[in-house]
Amino acid sequence: MTGREESAATTPGGYESEGFGGGDPDRIRGAAYWVLLVLGTIGNLVAINQIFNLQAFGLLFIDTAYFYALMAIFLSLVFVIYPAHKGAAHHVPWYDWLLAALTLGTGFYLAWNGGRIVQEGWDIIAPPTATVIAGIVCALALEGVRRCGGTPLFIICAFFFAYPLFAESMPSFLWGPQSPIEEVVRMHALGTESMIGVPMRVVASLLLGFLIFGSALVVTGGGEFFMAFATALMGRSRGGPAKVAILSSGFFGSLSGSVISNVVTTGQLTIPTMKRTGYPAVYAASVEACASTGGALMPPVMGAVAFIMAEFLNIPYATVMIAALVPAILYYLALLLQVDNFAARHNLQGQPASEIPNLWEVLKDGWYYLFSLVVLVYMLLFMGIEAFAPYYATAILVLTAMLRRKNRFGLRDAAALIVDATKTIANIVGILVGIGLIVGALSYTGVGGAFSRELLQFAGGNIYLLLFFGAITSFILGMGMTVSACYIFLAIVLGPALIRGGLDPIASHLFILYWGMLSYITPPVALAAVAAAAIAKCNPFTTGFQSMRMGTINFILPFLFVLNPTLILIGEPLPILHNVTTAALAVWLMASAFEGWLYGIGRIGWESRVPLLVGAFILLVPGTYSDAAGVLILAVVYGLGYLRRRRTVAAE
Repeated sequence: MTGREESAATTPGGYESEGFGGGDPDRIRGAAYWVLLVLGTIGNLVAINQIFNLQAFGLLFIDTAYFYALMAIFLSLVFVIYPAHKGAAHHVPWYDWLLAALTLGTGFYLAWNGGRIVQEGWDIIAPPTATVIAGIVCALALEGVRRCGGTPLFIICAFFFAYPLFAESMPSFLWGPQSPIEEVVRMHALGTESMIGVPMRVVASLLLGFLIFGSALVVTGGGEFFMAFATALMGRSRGGPAKVAILSSGFFGSLSGSVISNVVTTGQLTIPTMKRTGYPAVYAASVEACASTGGALMPPVMGAVAFIMAEFLNIPYATVMIAALVPAILYYLALLLQVDNFAARHNLQGQPASEIPNLWEVLKDGWYYLFSLVVLVYMLLFMGIEAFAPYYATAILVLTAMLRRKNRFGLRDAAALIVDATKTIANIVGILVGIGLIVGALSYTGVGGAFSRELLQFAGGNIYLLLFFGAITSFILGMGMTVSACYIFLAIVLGPALIRGGLDPIASHLFILYWGMLSYITPPVALAAVAAAAIAKCNPFTTGFQSMRMGTINFILPFLFVLNPTLILIGEPLPILHNVTTAALAVWLMASAFEGWLYGIGRIGWESRVPLLVGAFILLVPGTYSDAAGVLILAVVYGLGYLRRRRTVAAE
């Protein structure tokens, strides 16, 4: 669900990985299935007991022991779910069972000694046994991140794991104190800033519940409901299939937090339908790629990064959710307007009536999906119970699914829910424990703060130059890292520089997140475009460039809201209303210019498209004069368009 880390292949648990066939049904069978079911049940019950302070059987961990217990359970399952190489894709070999048992044993050793680790300062001086176990845990964490996140992320995590070993030899701001290997493994495995630092704390305290809620949606058929709901709403309209793709991917992506799994789940249905109704294959694939990318930035759930962001900024998750709302709406508005204008220009129709489900029937069969979502949002925004909200929402969803007449939720579904949730949790734990090594190295050596100061000094106080460097850095790192890894790294080294440069903290961190996500629709990587192109059977490189064009607003939005925080709903009501309205108007002009169609005028040529594009950019600049200039350009284009149309009619 949230935080599904994107890479090259997709696993049935909903996560993407460069691991070789992770989660293959042939691999997760027999003993592997039962181990997943039993350990997953235990892990989730431990989390529920801790979060709700139930003290079942008198059991309640201190925080560090709790983090180690979860790491022991779910990191051990990584070796059961994800194979070490392609040859083991369909079975669990003996060495994976050994690694799983070793992870479980060493993890529970640390959990058992959680109190002593903190009280006696084992991260500095520890018993020899603890130091050896710390080294083993570090090696297991690196292998886990390789299997879950792929080789590029493994190399990055391994480099930062070892960084304190040679930090003294690095030049300038990259210099840091050097430590021997035994100190390095202790600081990573036994300290509170690395493997059980911010990423793991977020998983343990907040993210688990949302992962379970996402799995409950998948298992109970939420994906099919949102697809049917979007089709009932938009299927009949002009270019309906593309609008269905945008809405369904927005709904599903918001709840799954995943880009690639969104493409391969909804795209299997939406892309062929778009092609059948006249959309070119490249255009159809680009629509799905852009819509799926935006889904991971759309409230209410977004991705794991949103929860990590809240932890970094020490603010409620609801604050991040509200801040992300308007940029996400503007992005989807741009997509909807573009596909509608394209359909009008090429006279594309909606789906046949026989393919459109009845809206009332769809809602009658799946109202509880929307109800559980409303409950979740209400608890997040108005009750402020972020840790409890997803569990209550999941309980409501499952209970209502048990009461329905058709496809009633039973024991088999409950087991599927536990296994699916366990897969997703194991994936996110495997990745974030590895990413914790990056956080720990930057923290212990002090390089993160030094890099931030140097960047601020290099920019010379020029905020635009600082943002440019930030955007380029975020984009490049986004091509090689998962979204979470990219964000966490930049939140440490770039975030403080942006904030010290005078920018709003939430806007600065959202800026980093948005630019890190753009690699999904931008060549040469463009993973979302590549996945969509494979379904559409078209050129992935061409699809990437088309996706870039369709998602142009996403390249502009981060600069807008970081320089003008009213677009993330920070400020007085009237300026917020004014700036959101002018931004929406600019999005409309941009969509009209890109697709060559203007409402009320019809088809337009480059002599109108260029001024509209200029007007859109002018409207995006805050100020009364820029607003007036943008509206004037629009009025002139409309006036000339009407005159041109009258001459055409008269000539006929």
